[in-house]
Amino acid sequence: MPQLNSLRKFLTFFIGTIVIVSTWAISASGQAQLTEGSKLALDGIGPIGVGMTVDEASRSAGVRLVNRGGGRDEYFCSYFDLQTGPKGISFMVTKGRIARVDNFSNKRITTIKGAKIGDTEEQIISLYPGQIQVTRHPYSSRPPYNGKYLTFVPKDAADKNYRIIFETSKNRVERFRSGKIPEVEAIEGCS
Repeated sequence: MPQLNSLRKFLTFFIGTIVIVSTWAISASGQAQLTEGSKLALDGIGPIGVGMTVDEASRSAGVRLVNRGGGRDEYFCSYFDLQTGPKGISFMVTKGRIARVDNFSNKRITTIKGAKIGDTEEQIISLYPGQIQVTRHPYSSRPPYNGKYLTFVPKDAADKNYRIIFETSKNRVERFRSGKIPEVEAIEGCS
């Protein structure tokens, strides 16, 4: 009888361990997916962080990043898009590492604070009180660029080299990006 009790305890422990490890593996892989529910932060989006290589980002997000082409080398400057997954998101890669994340058109992707394409300038300013610098869009004298740059400047010293920049037109956010300085400030990306 003591052997039967020991066997029951062992089987209970063994099955419990399998359940816990399986649950952990499923939830970990669920977190790694880059989806439209992923949030844009100062230093990346969802599981993809500024500073990762393209291969690291692809593994982390569970989706392949593909070079847009155009003859640029990722060690100089190039853009990568997601092979599958949320559309409108691109990654600037310099010196072999992700330097910034651009949201060109995805209205479902938000920042951690909830800012998104279509928000008014006032909404952005209210989400980041005292931390938004407002400047004229560099091309504001040329149609259709009649807007502004709303730049989130973090207060935390650890984040001093990062920004989120919202580009607006007619008082509404048209696109936004985040990443490290100086890449995040480049008006035309890799151009």
